[in-house]
Amino acid sequence: MGKIPSQIGNLSNLVYLDLGGSYYDLLAENVEWVSSMWKLEYLDLSYANLSKAFHWLHTLQSLPSLTHLYLSGCKLPHYNEPSLLNFSSLQTLDLSHTSPIPGGIRNLTLLQNLDLSQNSFSSSIPDCLYGLHRLKYLDLSYNNLHGTISDALGNLTSLVELHLSHNQLEGTIPTSLGNLTSLVGLDLSRNQLEGTIPTSLGNLTSLVELDLSANQLEGTIPTSLGNLTSLVKLQLSNNQLEGTIPTSLGNLTSLVELDLSGNQLEGNIPTYLGNLTSLVELHLSYSQLEGNIPTSLGNLCNLRVNELLEILAPCISHGLTRLAVQSSRLSGNLTDHIGAFKNIEWLDFFNNSIGGALPRSFGKLSSLRYLDLSMNKFSGNPFESLRSLSKLFSLHIDGNLFHGVVKEDDLANLTSLKEIHASGNNFTLTVGPNWIPNFQLTHLEVTSWQLGPSFPLWIQSQNQLEYVGLSNTGIFDSIPTQMWEALSQVWYLNLSRNHIHGEIGTTLKNPISIPTIDLSSNHLCGKLPYLSSDVFQLDLSSNSFSESMNDFLCNDQDEPMGLEFLNLASNNLSGEIPDCWMNWTLLVDVNLQSNHFVGNLPQSMGSLADLQSLQIRNNTLSGIFPTSVKKNNQLISLDLGENNLSGTIPTWVGEKLLNVKILRLRSNRFGGHIPSEICQMSHLQVLDLHKTICLAIYGAVSSIDFSRNQLSGEIPPSIANLSFLSMLDLSYNHLKGNIPTGTQLQTFDASSFIGNNLCGPPLPINCSSNGKTHSYEGSDGHGVNWFFVSMTIGFIVGFWIVIAPLLICRSWRYAYFHFLDHVWFKLQSFRLGSITV
Repeated sequence: MGKIPSQIGNLSNLVYLDLGGSYYDLLAENVEWVSSMWKLEYLDLSYANLSKAFHWLHTLQSLPSLTHLYLSGCKLPHYNEPSLLNFSSLQTLDLSHTSPIPGGIRNLTLLQNLDLSQNSFSSSIPDCLYGLHRLKYLDLSYNNLHGTISDALGNLTSLVELHLSHNQLEGTIPTSLGNLTSLVGLDLSRNQLEGTIPTSLGNLTSLVELDLSANQLEGTIPTSLGNLTSLVKLQLSNNQLEGTIPTSLGNLTSLVELDLSGNQLEGNIPTYLGNLTSLVELHLSYSQLEGNIPTSLGNLCNLRVNELLEILAPCISHGLTRLAVQSSRLSGNLTDHIGAFKNIEWLDFFNNSIGGALPRSFGKLSSLRYLDLSMNKFSGNPFESLRSLSKLFSLHIDGNLFHGVVKEDDLANLTSLKEIHASGNNFTLTVGPNWIPNFQLTHLEVTSWQLGPSFPLWIQSQNQLEYVGLSNTGIFDSIPTQMWEALSQVWYLNLSRNHIHGEIGTTLKNPISIPTIDLSSNHLCGKLPYLSSDVFQLDLSSNSFSESMNDFLCNDQDEPMGLEFLNLASNNLSGEIPDCWMNWTLLVDVNLQSNHFVGNLPQSMGSLADLQSLQIRNNTLSGIFPTSVKKNNQLISLDLGENNLSGTIPTWVGEKLLNVKILRLRSNRFGGHIPSEICQMSHLQVLDLHKTICLAIYGAVSSIDFSRNQLSGEIPPSIANLSFLSMLDLSYNHLKGNIPTGTQLQTFDASSFIGNNLCGPPLPINCSSNGKTHSYEGSDGHGVNWFFVSMTIGFIVGFWIVIAPLLICRSWRYAYFHFLDHVWFKLQSFRLGSITV
């Protein structure tokens, strides 16, 4: 910030003056020196404050030679006077990142370069631009432009570059853009354009860059794009394009980057892509492509270096360096042709169906730094092929069928390795007890490898680790004290599903400070460990921790705890749940199920304002429905089942817990009525009241309708004591067994019980002695009433067995009616004889 010396006006022959980026406050500057610079052609006042300096703009208009004016980032006057931009000779005007834009742009008839990017336009493309027929460069990117692109834009036939990206333009791409045959760069990306790509774009044979990505374009890729033989970059990603990749793209031999990812393209990867020998980046991921990888891709190593490539990619001088074909449907096996990509640095085949063993030629990819083969069907031992890749930085091979023994020699040359993601395979690591790797890892994910039985002490040498996944790795050992110290900088640690034993407290000198730690499904015992406030997720479930959790929860802390997810399920914890939850207010998920807790929930649990899931099933809790839950109005899942809670279910459950989707109260001792307020819980998806003793859902109820739910098990025998119901409907659930016999159940119609696997009255299905039941579905369109079906079929069959012969055979018909006459005569004689007697 400062003033411009007035003596600068003595430089009357000055042609080029750059004051940009100096943040001068020009509000009160004397502008006489400006008018003396008759030869000034180039003036840069970027980021100057001109918000009230009308005199500056008027004075600049008097400079007859001024052709280039840069006002990027300036604060311009709010007075939108058209004459403010009355420059007779201006050819270049930069108003990027400038607000507001002064009027009068239509007066700049000699303008060739106009930059209006990074402003906050909230209108359509200004009409005044369509009259600037000399424009060669127009940049309206990074605004809020909306509406359609006018056909009038096609009249600016002098345009060399057109940038409209990062707006909200909609509608179709006008075919008139095909008139702009001088275009070298066209960027319409990141808008809301729809419809098909106009074939007229094939007329733009001078195009070097075409970017239509991140729109809503549909239809096929027009074959006319194959005419754009000067293209270096073609980006059509993240649209809704379909069909196959047209063969005409094989003509684009100057392409350095081709991105067709994120569409609905189908068919095989065409072999003619091997003609694009200038390619540096090829992106075909997230499509519907399938089939084998064509061997012709091996031709992409024969780079023809030209001047244009040297300008655009000076650091890439020898062939393809990046190939990404993610989440497609590629199948088949890789061949030794892959070894031709000697200069490739990035290879990504994530989430395909490629199988077979890695070819030996993988070892020739000496420049490879990033390799992702995860989520495929590869088999064999990949380290036999990868062992020589000394530049490999990141290795992702998880989710395959790889197997085999990995030895020290297989890893000796991987000196640059930082990330290993290899879970979900069947490897055995065989190294000596004193082995120290030649690499320093930041990410280690080897779930389901065989590393045990001893704890892998070589991990202590990895002092840069951030992520460690050692789940299900066959460790039968305790955690050494040194290991906790080596893992102090780790933010994720997973040692679950092993056979780790011992007391953590004996080897842990300081509170656990790892943000996410999973030690579940082991044999850890003793007291729960102390935590620091840095821990975010803790899973100690399915272990043998015992005693009270009082020391763990109520340990004096200098600051509130940061824990959000706590899982202590399936341990041997006992005693009352401590009343010390006020320091754990960030908790979202708490799981204490399957322990030996007694008493009721403490009131301090009500301070967990963000709590969404609380599971305390299968303990020995007692008392009434816990009132502390009343304050947890963010709850989505509440499971208090399999305890000894009693009393009534309070009405506030339906009034306060309105977000609950899962409510399980099964196997408790609640009594009274189910409050009608529960009907206000509109998000409720699972209501489990199974074996809730003496639960009187009946009290003031004129009827019970539980039809068409997912109720299972047997009908509680206590329901047979009802005597006041006018309506009962349990139909179309998953109930089974006998319908209890009582004072009222048998008086209801069979339709009240159909669609289950029930038996006994009022259903016409007897319960067999061996306990097997039969389904009775009824006949209302949702099931078949097999009883009536079988009775009807029997009647029809019997009827026609008797009637059909009588209709067909005359002699049988005469005999039959003669028999009926004889029987009638006997009956009459018997009746008369009886009367006589």
